[in-house]
Amino acid sequence: MKQSFILPAALRRDSVIQRIAHLLASLPMDKAWRLELEEHKSKRTTQQNRYLWGVCYPPIAKHLDGWDLDDIHEYMLGECFGWETIKGFGRKRLRPLKRSSRLNKSEFSDYVGFIQRRAAEHGIFIPDADPDYWEHDRVEAA
Repeated sequence: MKQSFILPAALRRDSVIQRIAHLLASLPMDKAWRLELEEHKSKRTTQQNRYLWGVCYPPIAKHLDGWDLDDIHEYMLGECFGWETIKGFGRKRLRPLKRSSRLNKSEFSDYVGFIQRRAAEHGIFIPDADPDYWEHDRVEAA
């Protein structure tokens, strides 16, 4: 059994704490249990992901014959976060140490900045994201 709770910042936490206490009190006494507590960090947003795949990678792909967006994604991840070598069936291949899906919003922004700088080194311009994108999404949704 695995459960996850988020204690919201700057909001009342009473109901969440009560649910956690109830769960803890109901755990079977004949088993040992491990509790882990860590700071909650929001993962990248859907808008950030759309910007990455729709704005950042396509202009790079136009300059690389035979590369698709997945190739560029793997390359940029490895160049930004480092590589590990994987061996199998008598071959070696490189794999990025980190995946973008595990980055929080701030780390993801840093990753996009890395891509912009790397592309610029090769004369490829990648525009900044609209800093007010969240307002546009709310207006469109209304």
